Amino acid sequence: MEPQDLRYHKEHEWIRVDGNKATLGLSNFAQDALGDVVFIDLPKVGISLAAEAELGEVESTKATSTIYSPVTGSVVEVNQELEEYPEFLNKDPYGRGWIAVLELSDLREVDELMTAEQYEAFLTSQE
Repeated sequence: MEPQDLRYHKEHEWIRVDGNKATLGLSNFAQDALGDVVFIDLPKVGISLAAEAELGEVESTKATSTIYSPVTGSVVEVNQELEEYPEFLNKDPYGRGWIAVLELSDLREVDELMTAEQYEAFLTSQE
């Protein structure tokens, strides 16, 4: 079960909205598909991103994958801990494995993302 308080993107990123800010990370499905994460290229604080824009990359023992921004906004914080402990993406994808905090440009974009229930149905349809 995916956490119910999050919104999900088709590329398997999640956001947790708090006011006009959104914490972003990779879903449990994504980290499981990647395998053991060994490196993450974090975005720079201060950059602005459009929804669907590339935010960074994550490298695992299996592959390198692009991380996308599910919403439009500016990066106001990044999880520096991941530079030393990229395995947090695997061990705690919804907690210590968060990637960045964005200041949202348009809160309406959040409504376009999937709820946990919709995301789980999406995953089932991909099998």
